[in-house]
Amino acid sequence: MTRCLYPEPSLQNAAAYRNLRVGLFGGSFNPAHSAHQQLAQRALEALELDVVWWLVSPQNPLKSIDDMGAFASRMVSVQKQLIGTRMLATDIELQLGTQYTCETIRQLREHFPKTHFTWMMGADSFRQFHRWDHWQDIAQMVPMAVFARPPRQLRALSGFAAKTLQKYRVQSGKELARRTSEGLPGWVYVMMPLNPISATEIRSKHGRT
Repeated sequence: MTRCLYPEPSLQNAAAYRNLRVGLFGGSFNPAHSAHQQLAQRALEALELDVVWWLVSPQNPLKSIDDMGAFASRMVSVQKQLIGTRMLATDIELQLGTQYTCETIRQLREHFPKTHFTWMMGADSFRQFHRWDHWQDIAQMVPMAVFARPPRQLRALSGFAAKTLQKYRVQSGKELARRTSEGLPGWVYVMMPLNPISATEIRSKHGRT
């Protein structure tokens, strides 16, 4: 694995990320797989990011704890998917002691005040975004990029969140990068080759639910 250009994010090294554009790729990664890797690569290109942080969630509030693999195992699965010099796996949510995305973003903005964050998610997650805690606050706090994911990837664009946040939608990653740098709300839908693999399928093949 190629070493990243940037240090592991911690509450003590905010200066290392001053004025950088950082993609926040949060998830259970139960386990991480090639579709996650492709999304991270696409984000670096389309959103003009300096680095992508893979935020391994200690526990997804929308998922049963019984279905989650051990945190250490999920972190290892992410590290195996990292390529290039601009991706990092991080346990920053453990450091912050946060469970909900809205609180994670609030604290990251507090501890990294000079860093320009963009939240990243697949279209499958965006379809249920309105179920997230304080989801409209998230949309106000940080620009978001939604990436095409099967099945029926375009359904996300007709969902409740998309309709509610329509006035903030922009048409290109470059425009979202500008909003990110200026601290303005916005979201963009990013097309990419569709990879049908899923964590559920991988767990099923290995005899896990």
